[in-house]
Amino acid sequence: MSEQASYASDPAQSRGRLFSTSDSPTRSEFQRDRDRIIHSTAFRRLQYKTQVFLHHEGQHFRTRLTHTLEVSQMARSIARALRLNEDLAEAVALAHDLGHTPFGHAGERVLHEKMAGFGGFDHNMQAIRVVTRLENRYAAHDGLNLTWEALEGILKHNGPLVDDEDRPVGRYLETWLPFGINDILASADLMLASYASLEAQAAAIADDIAYNAHDIDDALRAGLIAFDDLVDVPLVGPIVREVLDAHPDIERSRQAHEVQRRLITRAIEDVIATSEFEIAAAAPRTSDDVRHAGRTLIHFSDATAEAERGLKAFMFEKVYRSEAVMAPVRRSQHLVAELFDRYFESADMPRRWAEAARAAGTDAARARVIADFVAGMTDPYAEAEHARLFDGKGPVE
Repeated sequence: MSEQASYASDPAQSRGRLFSTSDSPTRSEFQRDRDRIIHSTAFRRLQYKTQVFLHHEGQHFRTRLTHTLEVSQMARSIARALRLNEDLAEAVALAHDLGHTPFGHAGERVLHEKMAGFGGFDHNMQAIRVVTRLENRYAAHDGLNLTWEALEGILKHNGPLVDDEDRPVGRYLETWLPFGINDILASADLMLASYASLEAQAAAIADDIAYNAHDIDDALRAGLIAFDDLVDVPLVGPIVREVLDAHPDIERSRQAHEVQRRLITRAIEDVIATSEFEIAAAAPRTSDDVRHAGRTLIHFSDATAEAERGLKAFMFEKVYRSEAVMAPVRRSQHLVAELFDRYFESADMPRRWAEAARAAGTDAARARVIADFVAGMTDPYAEAEHARLFDGKGPVE
């Protein structure tokens, strides 16, 4: 492995943790972050949380866990090529979806609606709550006690939350800043107006690459699209034609895998080449120079970014908004909404959560306890809870 670049995050120069720990003779600080995330309850629950297709619809579809593992592998590959810290890139990638609800974005939309009067719900911020508050396995403190750099990457891997005048930017222009942003248990201010480290940026672009490739694969498996439908689709179409020319007689499943692996390889190579140019142009000397570069330095080339937008438009039309996906989405939204309402009325939850809800001094505090509980559910647990509370009748259609 080549020596890290000067602008890579250095675990020996970490801004530290909220709670001091003894030095490890065998692991760096970012390796310890990675290990703490992998051993957390929230990470294990990702195995039973929806990515696009409900976890029980087929054993070969991706879940939040398999998606997360794919993202972490790609993030490490990008970090290695750019001489960044692979362990921090991996840690951010492994934690980036810890705040997701059961049933994917369907559950998140419902919680955001239910929490509209109480600060809203944001899955990135929920991931921060998970790693700073809700994981409670350690004897000395709540949370995983991650480094400042890991927390920053989890919160800001998609970019700054505010501008230099502390005004929300990006998607937060519409929703305002997420609940709890000024109450993060960290060792220092997370610098909301700056960009995150290159390692976090690598995790963010790896997320895009992973779901572009595996959503195509899962959609083919589900029969929502046919292989021939992809021939003229931006980004993936040229690769499909290549594979058909080179391997016309092999079975479709092998052709599909060949397309998927070539798509991943080319996307990663595009990111690496583009990012090398961007980093050279910005000429950062330190990781803080990266934070104040004024732009994301790890991204697709303009041509690939435009083609990716075309691919996403195709996937939204043919897959994400198809009735085969939307029917269970609607059912899941009803289910999550009914769970939230019942808990808010009765606090009929496991003892720890029920006691916290009853002890909450305001409706907003009680609602936040319930949102934390529901967000942490797996798909099967949410289904079982709904059956328990509603006599197995299922949600109202």
